[in-house]
Amino acid sequence: MAPTAMFDVDGTLLDTNYLHTTAWVEALAQYGHHPATARIHAAIGMGGDQLLDRLLGADRDRSADEAISAAQKALYARFWPGLRAFDGAGDLLRAVAAKGWTVVLASSASGRDLAVMRRVLDADEAIAAVTGADDVAASKPAPDLVRAGLEKAGAEPGDAVFVGDTLWDIEAAAKAGVPCIAVLSGGWSERDLRAAGALEVHQDVAAVLGRLDDSALGQPGALPGHGRAAAGNG
Repeated sequence: MAPTAMFDVDGTLLDTNYLHTTAWVEALAQYGHHPATARIHAAIGMGGDQLLDRLLGADRDRSADEAISAAQKALYARFWPGLRAFDGAGDLLRAVAAKGWTVVLASSASGRDLAVMRRVLDADEAIAAVTGADDVAASKPAPDLVRAGLEKAGAEPGDAVFVGDTLWDIEAAAKAGVPCIAVLSGGWSERDLRAAGALEVHQDVAAVLGRLDDSALGQPGALPGHGRAAAGNG
């Protein structure tokens, strides 16, 4: 069974977290909601359903939820022509695949957003599978996306690692039994990411690539849970 490396996309591989924040600020304002921008940014990485619960309360009137989410998607689409991958993002995916990992993208995005992100990454030859919002019942920080990625890769949690940029990535991975390597490029602090349980914290994906041999990604056989499922099945 090949080890599996799952990657979040927004804020981890693509420089998009603040673009998503701007789109949510405008979409929420259209429907009379004005949460502090910092609160919105801190919720980026969740799926839209979880984000609205966090920002507007779980007991809110949900009649406008679909319209708010649709407005956010339309507003975010304005940024598509200028989206950019972080330096080293595609090279990291290729380097990880070359080391024998099955590379899976696990994003809270769906549909055309996922297609646009893959085009910007320009590393399809390294990507074995993709999971998105359309594949799961609940988005991050629920573990569904991580579990869907494991299922698509045919992997057990002990043979996988997740790479993300937010507290929600770490929580989702932990609930699925997968360790998480974190990067600071999404705007979270190292202290917050380590407190949440990150296995490693790096400045960005270029830093992960530069120290790949020293990372868990450079040593797939040395994952904290590697071989446990196989041993249990023997």
